Amino acid sequence: MTARNQGPLSDLVVIEMGSLIAGPFAGQILGDFGAEVIKLEDPRVGDPMRQWGRSLPKGHSPWWPVIGRNKKSVGLDLRTPEGQTIARELIRRADVVIENFRPGAMEKWGLSYEALSADNPKLVMARVSGFGQTGPYAERAGYGLIGEAMGGLRHVTGEPDRPPARAGISIGDSLAAMHAVMGITMALHERERTGHGQVVDAALYESVLAVMENLVTEYDLTGYVRERSGSVLPGIAPSNAYPCAGGEMILIGGNGDTVYARLTEAMGRPDLKSDPKFVDHASRGVNQYELDAIIAEWTATFALADLLALLEARGVPASRVFRAPDMLEDPQFIAREAIVTTDHPVFGPVRMQNAFPKLSRTPGSVRWPGPPLGAHTDAVLAERAGCSPERLAELRAKGVI
Repeated sequence: MTARNQGPLSDLVVIEMGSLIAGPFAGQILGDFGAEVIKLEDPRVGDPMRQWGRSLPKGHSPWWPVIGRNKKSVGLDLRTPEGQTIARELIRRADVVIENFRPGAMEKWGLSYEALSADNPKLVMARVSGFGQTGPYAERAGYGLIGEAMGGLRHVTGEPDRPPARAGISIGDSLAAMHAVMGITMALHERERTGHGQVVDAALYESVLAVMENLVTEYDLTGYVRERSGSVLPGIAPSNAYPCAGGEMILIGGNGDTVYARLTEAMGRPDLKSDPKFVDHASRGVNQYELDAIIAEWTATFALADLLALLEARGVPASRVFRAPDMLEDPQFIAREAIVTTDHPVFGPVRMQNAFPKLSRTPGSVRWPGPPLGAHTDAVLAERAGCSPERLAELRAKGVI
């Protein structure tokens, strides 16, 4: 854990509270870019992410090395008065607090923003929850899938003749975390002018709603309700997955006029460029299923690698459907170090995604993987809460740490 930290947030101290993905992913992003992230966890079991995912031989989770990376773990029971007092002392000297408990929990523990900012007026507090801190749904339990449903994503995801599908990842939680980080950086920027912190209220459903493009406006103006459409976007063509010889699939994005012209040349079908059914964006959208069938008949005659090479040479956007093994072998991933290796105390070398986006002078980095539960309890509490060895022993005997 001695890797040099040159990240742009290296002067920030972040206290991460809460568990699972929405709050901790926000902490991961800030830690990736240099912030000192002190994660407060239940001293008995820690964040449930330590147990999630496919079980590995030594009983560890493949989730934790990623979402816990670049963080310091402090085991602290926030449900005890002594734990709350210590948390308040840590926050008094911090820049940012991230929490994703159900609204009202922090207030119940005496850790409301009003109480914390009285000690630390510059504090920025990010509160991530299902429905936000206000409104009639505020106190409801809300996981990522609920935010995806309420924000409109689930209704438009999947095949039209099947129930709503999920994206395959916890996208609602991740979007909420990203919006929380955006809010944190905005609040820190504003703090430079005023000297005062504020609350960042990131709701899962609103974070999903934010990326739903013109879904609401389209209905408001035209009465059209967007529905599930499988692998296509209605009216955007050609833009789909097409079969190749051997059962593999290729994704082709050829909906722009100039790109579509290049695609027709690659196909040896210049007539498709002037055909009234496909001559412009609007007509291709109306007849997209017919056009997709023509393209699919053509792509099925090629091996994937050969077709990728042909389309690349013609300037037509295309890609294989990447899986993890493909990413680890792909020259673009390798050249940009999109996947990095870090040393894990149990597993040895572990590969994971790098810190994004790339910054030219002060890039983010993966300095260490998710640490063991409570690995930094004594050091952090001694340095930042003034706990003596005797006090630490007393707190440990009581189960507070």
